[in-house]
Amino acid sequence: MKTDYILDASAFINGFPLDNPNNHTTPEIASEIKDFKSKLILNTAIDEGKLDIIEPGEESINKVEETISKSGDNLRLSLQDKTVIALALEFIETNNNIKVITDDYTIQNTLKILNIPFSSILTDGIKEVYNWKKICSGCKKEYDDDYPFDDCEICGSNLFKKRVK
Repeated sequence: MKTDYILDASAFINGFPLDNPNNHTTPEIASEIKDFKSKLILNTAIDEGKLDIIEPGEESINKVEETISKSGDNLRLSLQDKTVIALALEFIETNNNIKVITDDYTIQNTLKILNIPFSSILTDGIKEVYNWKKICSGCKKEYDDDYPFDDCEICGSNLFKKRVK
């Protein structure tokens, strides 16, 4: 059975071999690639029929948003990251033999929560799932993800994102 690869920008930047025609990414990732070598790899793969650019559906994006709001990864994921995860969700529903290629730890964290296989190129990848919280650096008060300010309402100290198991 063939494996479909869902590629994050790091796949192009860090040299993932595009040897088969089962590679897929999103328009947001394609537009994120800026350096000449990675752009050349991307365009050559498209021209040779080894890479499809697919826009994930809104339903998949919403499922990703729901998942990351629970884990706190919404504090760290970009739109591009969310589209890669959403595309992986769509593929996993129709094909159990997929793998996301990414060196991004936050994407890997969300994939692990969703039970979607992934591989890294330059790193070992994550081993455990982590959640994130907004916490005051002064009084240690915890805030909800949607708290709109960067400072504490009690003591005025800066807020930071803390990883929690």
